[in-house]
Amino acid sequence: MPMTETASPRVSVIVPVRNEAGNVGPLVAEIEAACATLAPFEVVYVNDGSTDGTEQALLDLMATRPWLRQVRHAESCGQSAAVRTGVRAARAPIVVTIDGDGQNDPAYIPRLVAALEGAGALAGLAAGQRLGRKDTGFKKIQSRIANGVRSRVLNDGTRDTGCGLKALRRDVYLALPYFDALHRFMPALVRREGYAVVLVDVVDRPRLTGVSNYGFFDRLWVGILDLAGVWWLIRRRRRVPQAAEVAGTQAARETA
Repeated sequence: MPMTETASPRVSVIVPVRNEAGNVGPLVAEIEAACATLAPFEVVYVNDGSTDGTEQALLDLMATRPWLRQVRHAESCGQSAAVRTGVRAARAPIVVTIDGDGQNDPAYIPRLVAALEGAGALAGLAAGQRLGRKDTGFKKIQSRIANGVRSRVLNDGTRDTGCGLKALRRDVYLALPYFDALHRFMPALVRREGYAVVLVDVVDRPRLTGVSNYGFFDRLWVGILDLAGVWWLIRRRRRVPQAAEVAGTQAARETA
């Protein structure tokens, strides 16, 4: 069923981008094909202050695709901020995040959604774990060290939190404490809220065009401070409240 302007989507796909004009067209086409079985769906691109032709590339595609939306940041605020903007703008109860550089294969989107829905109401996140990383040797070593330290400190049960492919319940995401680099600690924070995390292996691939927006200090030294903060947040959570409203009898309500 094609998506219309008034239809309520089943899934919202969030794509944070900055200066990815060359990747927009191919990736939108792949997402459209992958989500055919999930219709009605919507795709929300969050243009994080791009200075190239990303905005116009999206506008051209939006002219013939009513399910494609674009939200623009006036200036770049980072990936976590872009993802949060997209989730807040999303209209579906399930959101899928995917990087805008083409390294995440959209073909895995239905598998992630199925894993999340199949795990029941107690699951809050289906997280992709990359196989066959296509990064440089230095980035692979860097990620291996970072993931090893994170796993030991947080005991979050996953070998790879840097994969952009994730399916989440929108309400669960919005309940998480927000901070920059939130997307790198999603499994630990979702478990902190009392929800289960499902892991799905996905095959990595090279970026389609352009260059990475991240450098050494983005991934390592800043990450040490973030890791300490998440460790503190987890230990400050004593118990997840299980709350339910208690309804009185009809007679009591009438006399109240």
